[in-house]
Amino acid sequence: MKNLKVALIQHSNSSDVAHNLAKSIEGIKEAASKGAKLVVLQELHRSLYFCQTEDVDMFDLAETIPGPTTDALSAVAKECGVVIVSSLFEKRAAGLYHNTAVVLEADGTIAGKYRKMHIPDDPGFYEKFYFTPGDMGFQPIQTSVGKLGVLVCWDQWFPEGARLMAMAGAELLIYPTAIGWDPRDEQDEQQRQLDAWVIVQRAHAVANGVPVLSCNRVGHEADPTESSDGILFWGNSFVAGPQGEILAHADSQQEEILFAEVDLNRSENVRRIWPYLRDRRIDHYQDLTKIYRD
Repeated sequence: MKNLKVALIQHSNSSDVAHNLAKSIEGIKEAASKGAKLVVLQELHRSLYFCQTEDVDMFDLAETIPGPTTDALSAVAKECGVVIVSSLFEKRAAGLYHNTAVVLEADGTIAGKYRKMHIPDDPGFYEKFYFTPGDMGFQPIQTSVGKLGVLVCWDQWFPEGARLMAMAGAELLIYPTAIGWDPRDEQDEQQRQLDAWVIVQRAHAVANGVPVLSCNRVGHEADPTESSDGILFWGNSFVAGPQGEILAHADSQQEEILFAEVDLNRSENVRRIWPYLRDRRIDHYQDLTKIYRD
């Protein structure tokens, strides 16, 4: 048995980026003190979710990798002996920015990074204004706690990304996330959206026989233009096992450090009885490379 204690840091954010980072670091230290060896932070955890509007001044939030935040998190990773999955607004070059997840190894080094591949462009989620789609593909990151298939938010709705990570040997699928409701939506619609979000990620666990870790934020964040009612982030961070079973599930409103014990050896046993990788008909999947079959 290869048990791994994981922790997801679910919290609200403010316009004070230093305070937000300090809150994340405080959560990491608490998680480590309680035995976690892998700590996952939510998407763009340094700041408010600035993509509600298109504002060129928001590019000032971006930073290089390595940079100030990775330096701070590297020190914490080394101090606490934990692997950290962080999500940052990366400045790659002048005018070239990415939504990037970076993994800090327990010795403080950068184990690797992943640039978000699927970029949404919807009311309240104007990410195409800010982020260039990733160019690093779907490549797991090797760490001391396992091979991590790190993706970001909108990626979690696409089975192709999860499958390609699993095919490359990912032992865990990890999704830093920032998703929430339009407060004007009816309660039934809000519930449908939340259910779909949980279901699709649990399905990735089932279809690939690997655990899934999804870390979301909580709290209401106002629309700076006041043209909408902002976003009510729905929390519900969770950890699912390789059959989609819920191992831990956070509240929809409260800040929380969510802990779970993940048995990494279970994937091997599950894949023996549900051999999806064995039975895939890759000789008939060529049309998956098309946008649509007319």
